[in-house]
Amino acid sequence: MILLTPEQHTDYQLIDSGGFEKLERFGPYILSRPEPQAIWDKSLSEDEWDERSNAVFKKDKNSQEKGQWVTKGDMPEKWIFQYRTKELHLRSKLALTSFKHVGVFPEQATNWDFIARTLKQMPEEKPNVLNLFAYTGIASLAAKTAGADVTHVDSVKQVINWSRENMELSGLNNIRWVVEDALKFVQREVRRGNKYNGLILDPPAYGRGPEGEKWLLEENLNDLLRLCAQLLKEKNFFFIINLYSLGFSALIVENLIKAHFGTQINHEFGELYISDSFDKKLPLGVFSRFSDQNV
Repeated sequence: MILLTPEQHTDYQLIDSGGFEKLERFGPYILSRPEPQAIWDKSLSEDEWDERSNAVFKKDKNSQEKGQWVTKGDMPEKWIFQYRTKELHLRSKLALTSFKHVGVFPEQATNWDFIARTLKQMPEEKPNVLNLFAYTGIASLAAKTAGADVTHVDSVKQVINWSRENMELSGLNNIRWVVEDALKFVQREVRRGNKYNGLILDPPAYGRGPEGEKWLLEENLNDLLRLCAQLLKEKNFFFIINLYSLGFSALIVENLIKAHFGTQINHEFGELYISDSFDKKLPLGVFSRFSDQNV
């Protein structure tokens, strides 16, 4: 079991964490928002947090998820985030949403790099990649940049539209967009006999499909992975899954992968984290990934 953190971010910094909150810089703007795993004390004072913040997320009294942003000064509702390496130059729109998210999960950069490296190693001219629960599509952009044909599946049409904007901002095109329940889509692909070089999964703890289909991680993940094992090609393949659920151990993911995909030589699993500027390591979910490429 290993710990992974992004190697570089120019447009992101975790400044401080604690008191069930995190203080983050996205581009030129600093945001304060809830973080249930930051149970320790803050390193900076409350006054320093307030002075630095351009926007603070306040939860609604009767909701565990929804809330409102309180902004200061010239804080815009939308702005551009960039992730640039030798292999990738990704641009995405950020926005202050009522669910505290802004449109990007910076800890996933280590997986964006893995996707790009792996696809560029593949001898196939046009590897195909399926991104499930794909949200605003940064992983889809990484795969497309590396030369893949990408199918991007999410159950929320507005999020698909956001992903399309990010594709255009990054100077890319021809991603296949699918508004559908992920489990239903995978079931259909298995029936059709379709196969993919790459599978990317980022399932939530719970959610709803476009027709009200109910998704519960504990109840549905095992069946989903059983089906995904039938979609992955036997050569030139990679697989990534991320889980952000407080009740899920990386050992659970390891057991599921072994049960459905067998023992993989290059299998990595563990936790994703980002360190704040005071070297406190904030855990940001568990992951599992493997590939038959030497990356």
